[in-house]
Amino acid sequence: MRWDTVLFDLDGTVTDSQEGIVNSVSYALKRLGRGVPSPDMLTTFVGPPLHESFPALCGMNEEETERAIREFRIYFERYGWAENAPYAGMAELLASLCAAGLRLVIATSKPEEFARRVLRHFELAQYFDDICGSRLEDKSSADKASVVRTALMRADVTGHAVMVGDRRHDIYGAHANGLEAIGVLYGYGSREELTAAGAEHLAADLNELKAILLQE
Repeated sequence: MRWDTVLFDLDGTVTDSQEGIVNSVSYALKRLGRGVPSPDMLTTFVGPPLHESFPALCGMNEEETERAIREFRIYFERYGWAENAPYAGMAELLASLCAAGLRLVIATSKPEEFARRVLRHFELAQYFDDICGSRLEDKSSADKASVVRTALMRADVTGHAVMVGDRRHDIYGAHANGLEAIGVLYGYGSREELTAAGAEHLAADLNELKAILLQE
């Protein structure tokens, strides 16, 4: 096979987390006395680090951004993490990849404790050698290139690895670490976004993703 290790993004790649993230953002904005933007804009919060999204999409300064993130996490920790579901067929895909001898690792900008909770809840944690995410106390750790680098080191990846994700940040994070990237079109990023970011491969669904990873 072309690769022996697969790094997966989480939101929009393994699970459909839109409801929980959108509700958490809406809660945070209301707590800050701000209007809630359109559903399309809210969806753009899925994937990128919050410390980038709140300033870019809502014009927040650093202090407002930190407060918004705190409020977001209050809702997410109570309710949002469970307003989520694996994509249909995901468990079967992961099982088949493991059976083929691939090592699987999560590399997400989501705080690691939340990522682990989500994957345990949906009984998917068993398929991953490691679950690597950001640290709540360190916003710089949410940078995708940093997450991917940490995941590669922690999993002691010495062979050929590939990154699977649905947004441009996943592609950039892979390339910053010398990896190829597979963009999935069933998540929250468009074909145009992923192509412009330089994804080497595109998968419309889980069947196409499996075929690319197993070189079928």
